[in-house]
Amino acid sequence: MKKILASLFLGAVALGFATAALAATDEAKATYKAAKDSAAATYKAARTQCDTLKGNPKDVCIAEAKAAEKRSKAEAEAQYKNTPKEQMKARVVAADADYDVAKVKCKAESGNAKDVCMKEAKAVHTKAVVDAKSSEKIGEVKSEAKEDKSDADYKVAIEKCDSLAGPAKDACVASAKSKYGK
Repeated sequence: MKKILASLFLGAVALGFATAALAATDEAKATYKAAKDSAAATYKAARTQCDTLKGNPKDVCIAEAKAAEKRSKAEAEAQYKNTPKEQMKARVVAADADYDVAKVKCKAESGNAKDVCMKEAKAVHTKAVVDAKSSEKIGEVKSEAKEDKSDADYKVAIEKCDSLAGPAKDACVASAKSKYGK
């Protein structure tokens, strides 16, 4: 009888987790879509303001509006997918967007000043991309370390359960599995 009750309890807990996970996924999708829509709306509003300008200031305004939209969409996707790789991609998109704006700004210059401006823009872009990629690697190492720690803690918890018997052991193992995501 105790095993049946324990099984029913564990089944209810598992169902609760599954339902919560689905609700969280739907909420995350809605947040992601709202962020993308907001980025598009912000771009349209900024782009409309650029129409009052002329020449290079107009080009810079348009480039800045596009860059802000790209950054917002990439950040929304990174938050939605929530992985180190997506975070790195968002940072690279931001660096690319900033570089595009800098290139447009440099077009207002001429001669050596323009050349220097372009070289500076490229250097800033290169540094930002390298920083983004190195952050991804650091994130991966931290993630692997966290998994290793969790595995070690899980093994300790299971070992502690071995001293128990019957339903108490089953409950202990179930608790360890849910706590460490096994």
